[in-house]
Amino acid sequence: MATKSKIEIVKKAGRIGAEVHGVKLTPDIDGETLSQIKEALSEHLVLFFRGQEHLDDATHEEFAKRFGELFAHPTVPVKENTAAILELDSQYGGKANSWHTDVTFVPEVPRYSILRGVEIPSVGGDTIWANTHTAYTDLPEELQELAEKLWAIHSNKFDYAALAYVNQSKEKAREYIEKHRSVFARIEYETRHPVVILHPENGKKHLLLGHFVRQFEGYSTSQSAALYEILQSYVTRPENTVRWNWQKGDLVIWDNLASQHYAVADYDERRIVRRVTVSKNTPKNVNGEESSLIRKK
Repeated sequence: MATKSKIEIVKKAGRIGAEVHGVKLTPDIDGETLSQIKEALSEHLVLFFRGQEHLDDATHEEFAKRFGELFAHPTVPVKENTAAILELDSQYGGKANSWHTDVTFVPEVPRYSILRGVEIPSVGGDTIWANTHTAYTDLPEELQELAEKLWAIHSNKFDYAALAYVNQSKEKAREYIEKHRSVFARIEYETRHPVVILHPENGKKHLLLGHFVRQFEGYSTSQSAALYEILQSYVTRPENTVRWNWQKGDLVIWDNLASQHYAVADYDERRIVRRVTVSKNTPKNVNGEESSLIRKK
């Protein structure tokens, strides 16, 4: 029998994020409740659910299928005995403490990410999300016009040293960097994405940036870096963000094409979260031109 719930949606910040109360997330959740969740997700871009400890890997994946086809990570092996779960374990380098949109180094970007808290530090380990539509609308008109003409090269080959743990030894950092190279970048992708994309559901304009961006077409490395910092600064302005203090058993769903996120690495205890991404989408710019693969090797 389908699980039916009466839900309450409470905004967590002015421009992005809402907490959903009164729902038990299951693979057979009833259609009416699921429609309410999807409508709230469209409005708030990221939804937070407390108290979902009943979910395990299998039911996490089956629930995720209610939002679209499972999207396994292109380079990192999935968790054992799962179809598409990416485990982020701080003990093995799983600290995504830089701003990004998930998996933008390939042309088909996952539409939704669904993240579950498995082991959470007693203090710290929050995640921050940012609204990339309001970031675009905050831009001065001249910058909007420039951004709409820009194309960015995204790649999973980036500065691995920047991802090494804070304050760890050089030996540990080196081990992590080599592990990261051998797993995350075992297949190198380069993809051409427009900087301003049209959301596939409502046509709103969003900035598609984040740490996979290597360079802007037609600009030198130094020019690209300076321009990136200007545009990205609008994404990460505090008024465009919401911050979530994790508890074990939390589940968070977000619109990956409409946001960026940052996992705050301010903790010493172990942190394990597991992510499922679903529903591929190829971004388009204001002229209807699609993202495309440059190379894969």
